[in-house]
Amino acid sequence: MKIYYEDSMPYAAEFFSDLGESVKFSHKTITPEMIADADVLLTRSTTKVTPTLLAKANKLKFVGTATAGTDHVDKDFLQTKGIPFVSAGGCNAVAVAEYVLSTLFVMQSKFDWKIEGKTVGIVGAGHVGTALAKHLTALGIKYKLCDPPLQAAGDSRDFVDMQEIMQCDVISLHVPWIKDGLYPTENMFDRERLSQLNEQQILINACRGEVLDNQAVLELFQQGHTFHLVLDVWDNEPNIQLDLIPYTRLATAHIAGHTIEGKARGTEMLYSALCKLIQAPTNKKLSDYLPTADKSHVKLENNHDFWPLLADLVLDVYNIAEDDRQFKQLVDSGEQFRYIRKHYPIRREFSAIQVNTGNFAHSKAIYDLGFLC
Repeated sequence: MKIYYEDSMPYAAEFFSDLGESVKFSHKTITPEMIADADVLLTRSTTKVTPTLLAKANKLKFVGTATAGTDHVDKDFLQTKGIPFVSAGGCNAVAVAEYVLSTLFVMQSKFDWKIEGKTVGIVGAGHVGTALAKHLTALGIKYKLCDPPLQAAGDSRDFVDMQEIMQCDVISLHVPWIKDGLYPTENMFDRERLSQLNEQQILINACRGEVLDNQAVLELFQQGHTFHLVLDVWDNEPNIQLDLIPYTRLATAHIAGHTIEGKARGTEMLYSALCKLIQAPTNKKLSDYLPTADKSHVKLENNHDFWPLLADLVLDVYNIAEDDRQFKQLVDSGEQFRYIRKHYPIRREFSAIQVNTGNFAHSKAIYDLGFLC
């Protein structure tokens, strides 16, 4: 079996070497001729899986993307050809939830408010929204969920409508980009909805740039309307609306889900799916390959107050302010946006850190966030 995998998939060689002849490729140089003998094609979002790319791949039996998003794959074409397709939905959910948590602690520091007193509106209760809700539950932070498609499908969780979401202190977006149908999300936050936000509210978009009308929000800011905007995703990436950057409170280059665990989890999910397809045992796991974090052990002092201690703990693992600083210093073109995203440094999740809480009263909350005991 000939397995072609994109070179940006962490630990792909380790996971797939025993399943067949494994060959890595770059999205920059891949051609239809190169993968003509492929039985399996494994990608990330930088490879566009189109009929043109697969024109000569007559042996292809499986296509997978090690990402949650699938817009780069022509799924309808694969279905007509009877080629199984698998994505890594949820692989980056924990990473994005931790990104949002870091955002909240940084904003708390910037504007001197108490995170524990805020209500977070989560729009989209799929993998990422659920992970964020779990983190907020661990900390006792109030949140509200809005997801009309899941609600209509019979999801038993308590949901609210968008009108109620718009009253929340923080609104965090975690929906897919859907252009039409019963529940479109394209420009969900259009000029009318954006204009309803007040100067105290925080809007975080870490899902898809097309969900928020970037031109409309720029015009509102230019006209004097204010609220706290945090953007990780942008319309028309990488050629984003550069004039919008100075108006953001925090800005990053579509990296909310880019932890080493999140990326490698996508590889592991494709490995499991391929093993199931070919009926091979799944005898490899992610923990076999993840490196030890630079600061892998933390001992807490029991005389510290919970919230300041938690803020320090979270921001020691990931501080979005550092990414924001680099982004605003460097991004002045689409090429710079692409470069920062492509060369994003290794970032770890809470699960890479072992915390010795001793007799700390809030130990359960810390471990429920994912830190190791």
